Amino acid sequence: MTIHKEGYTSLAITVLFIFVLNAVIQFYLPQAHALKWFIYILSALLFLIILQFFRSPKLTITQDETQVLCPADGKVVVIEETEEPEFLKDRRIQISVFMSPINVHVNRNPISGVVKYFKYHPGKYLVAWHPKSSTENERTTVVTENSAGTQVLFRQIAGALARRICWYVKEGDEVQQGEQFGFIKFGSRVDIFLPLGTKVKVNINDVVKGGRTVLAELTPPEGAKVVKAETKAVTTEPTTEPVLVTDLPAKPVKVARAKAPAKKSDKKIS
Repeated sequence: MTIHKEGYTSLAITVLFIFVLNAVIQFYLPQAHALKWFIYILSALLFLIILQFFRSPKLTITQDETQVLCPADGKVVVIEETEEPEFLKDRRIQISVFMSPINVHVNRNPISGVVKYFKYHPGKYLVAWHPKSSTENERTTVVTENSAGTQVLFRQIAGALARRICWYVKEGDEVQQGEQFGFIKFGSRVDIFLPLGTKVKVNINDVVKGGRTVLAELTPPEGAKVVKAETKAVTTEPTTEPVLVTDLPAKPVKVARAKAPAKKSDKKIS
């Protein structure tokens, strides 16, 4: 387990804040023992929270062109057939994964191939489970085409807390399944759009792991060459410098959804 480089600055600021806070308490209130212990415990908890958020586990990935790996840790909140209007402009199976602040926030390529499309969209910061977050929130869109000619679209979507998105890919890049394509800070959502006929391997409310959980199995075009599965250790850090951004996706049709932990006045996802 290592610390992701996106967390270096946040950790440095946290350590500085903790040091100053404890120094002030020690200097001005040396006899306030109860308060000092409260601040010590609070400081330790804050440090551990930031530390765990930026953790970046080293994984051993089994690459298989017939499989779609989950791009992020979290919980499956949407599985439905919908229209993808931005690039693919056809009907697709949408799978959405909600990332809470306690999840690993590294984003990984679901398939190997060539990046055919990339675009950053500025936008709002609605809660990630809001039905309009996929079309109105800040987001990035990536389309990767594998050697069989199958295109998979996936998006990073910013939420109410996640207001910094980092990405490490651009159009024309050749990417490997399981390697990092981005990072989202402090909770959000990732959507992935798969061809109709894809065999979905997860269910609503399933807890999934980025780079390890198989979301679906692709049906390769007739006569297409399928790449044999290969197991390899994937690096914990991206090889290119990140671009900072904030997040995400397209508008769905109803099939199945988890209940959103929203206020009573919020509308049900449709």
